[in-house]
Amino acid sequence: MNDQTLSFFARLALAFKVFFRIIANQEYAVRVSGLGTDKRPAPVRPTSFKEAHPDSALQLLGLLQQDGRFIDFLEEDVTGFSDTDIGAAARVVHEGCRKAVREHFRIVPICSDAEGSRITLQEGFNASLIRLAGNVVGKPPYSGSLVHRGWRVTEVSLPKIADGHDVRVLASAEVEL
Repeated sequence: MNDQTLSFFARLALAFKVFFRIIANQEYAVRVSGLGTDKRPAPVRPTSFKEAHPDSALQLLGLLQQDGRFIDFLEEDVTGFSDTDIGAAARVVHEGCRKAVREHFRIVPICSDAEGSRITLQEGFNASLIRLAGNVVGKPPYSGSLVHRGWRVTEVSLPKIADGHDVRVLASAEVEL
């Protein structure tokens, strides 16, 4: 279809569609901004995805259950318990889960500054490590208040899985005789 075959109302409808797509999709807006000029932006490469294997996630859930009774806590209907009882249970779950996570992961903050402190982000900052929030306009440098330091895993040491072990079994059922 070319613009010679579009009626005025078809072009008007297209203009509205493009307008809202530009507002909603930054990559599309960048591509449109280069139309009609000699300086077109570099083509945006499609994002490639790799399939995540669930075994490690299931193994982690099993460790959190084993050390902190995490699944038991989540699956419990707590509506009938007092806040004090829930808090006491949460303390036990927190201690066990924290132990499991610290035993198998080295987790460090992304930003070393204290939350609430003012920081400046220079051009070229890593947007996968730092997410901007609020009224983001213009180009870096950006100055703002650190709301959350972020976390990054620097080391993982999950136990090896024995052949034949079903990682989907997070906790075996127990029968007392």
